[in-house]
Amino acid sequence: MKKVIDYLLSCVYLLYFGLVLVVFHVAQVVAFHAFGKPAHKKTVDWMNAFIAYGWYITGSTIRFQQQPGLPTDRPIIFIANHQSMFDISPIIWFLRRHTPVFVSKIELAHGIPGVSYNLRKSGAALIDRKDPKQAIVEIARLGKFIKEHNFSAVIFPEGTRSSSGQMRPFVTGGVTTLLKRAPNALVVPIAVRGTGHFNPKGVFPLRSFSKMSWKVLPGIEPAGHTPDEVVQLAREAIVSELNT
Repeated sequence: MKKVIDYLLSCVYLLYFGLVLVVFHVAQVVAFHAFGKPAHKKTVDWMNAFIAYGWYITGSTIRFQQQPGLPTDRPIIFIANHQSMFDISPIIWFLRRHTPVFVSKIELAHGIPGVSYNLRKSGAALIDRKDPKQAIVEIARLGKFIKEHNFSAVIFPEGTRSSSGQMRPFVTGGVTTLLKRAPNALVVPIAVRGTGHFNPKGVFPLRSFSKMSWKVLPGIEPAGHTPDEVVQLAREAIVSELNT
């Protein structure tokens, strides 16, 4: 019976999800060309709010715990574990005052309404995982970008999703490159829980009545630490939170 419910509610949500992407794709294009980047950003923020809150259609719940006092006068590098493509929308919505810009694989820059357009226009680092030199250049550009504007970068150092919830080792190269270009950035871990259970195998079927949460953990000052140590501290903080 539960599988039947999963299939039915997944169908309803995915129809809703597709409509949100198409409508907000058009809205993004209009906002960007008619009103500029600030209007485009607000459109993207609301698109991701509609995506995330739409999960209630499946009977699932979301909880996002902020870290009080995060600065807006310096760049931030958010480091998160990666379970699902659905990790992203609540980060964009709930951390919108920090203007999160993502490190993403280049394949996502085309073919997905709403999402691909935002990646191309937001300044995201679009990396080719088969071309390390290209990836470093892109991440370095993002580091310079967040330093100049006091924005934030979001990176998933596992490199790929782990829907089982079992965290993979963190790769340090991306964070190292970001810190070289934005040495004044605060590094902030985010523990993501439950999205892999909700979205275990592609986008269909989703598991209804899932409980998903995001918790922003205390920041890590990079001063006095090597980038490897910073990444390890972030990973340990996330692991500790997920084990509670």
